[in-house]
Order: sequence, then C-alpha cells, then structure tokens
Amino acid sequence: QVHLKESGPGLVKPPQTVSLTCAVTGKSITTANFYWSWVRQPPGKGLEWMGAISWGNTLHYNPSLMMRTSISWDTSKNQFTLQLDTVTPEDTAVYYCAGGIGALDYWGQGAQVTVFA
Repeated sequence: QVHLKESGPGLVKPPQTVSLTCAVTGKSITTANFYWSWVRQPPGKGLEWMGAISWGNTLHYNPSLMMRTSISWDTSKNQFTLQLDTVTPEDTAVYYCAGGIGALDYWGQGAQVTVFA
C-alpha cells in the first residue's frame, strides 16, 4: 500500500522560503512512469498543481509558479521536497503531495502552511 506524508514548518513569515518534504512508503519514488507532484489548496479556492518530479528525475513546473518553485528528491530516503521562495500571505494553503502514473492516484493528508506578516 502506498502512503505519502507531508511535513513542513506550519507558520512562515514573508519573504521567507518554505520547504516541505513528502515521505513515501510502499513504492520507490524511482519507479518507472511515476510522477510525484505537489498540489496546494488556498482557503476557499480550488486545487492548484505546483509541479512534479518524474521517475527519470525530470522536473515539471506550473508556469505561474516556476520562478519561485523548486522540487527535488532524495532517493536514499525515498522522499521528495518542495521549496517555495519569497512567500506572501497569498501562499497560505494546504499543501499536498501526490503520486501516480498519468493521474494522481495517491495523496498525502496535507500540511497547512500559513504565511503571516
């Protein structure tokens, strides 16, 4: 069974950088054809896909966020990381990690990140 679990700071001040980590169990993150994504949901809004790292260590970013977003992985720990730079209160959201082949089949429970001045 595949499980994902996000971890992060919870509270961040602008214009700091927030880093979130997703620990994956039950599936190697280097499994062929798998994509591992970060998705966020601001309060009262829909889901926003932020980016992904794929099985070939290929990176994909939402164009609207790519200047501030960096995704990486640590295959020795079977986890992947999101870094979002220069945060503002508009980055307040629940951040989810997710994975799958073509679709996001597996999701973490989400981690709240609140940006306050």
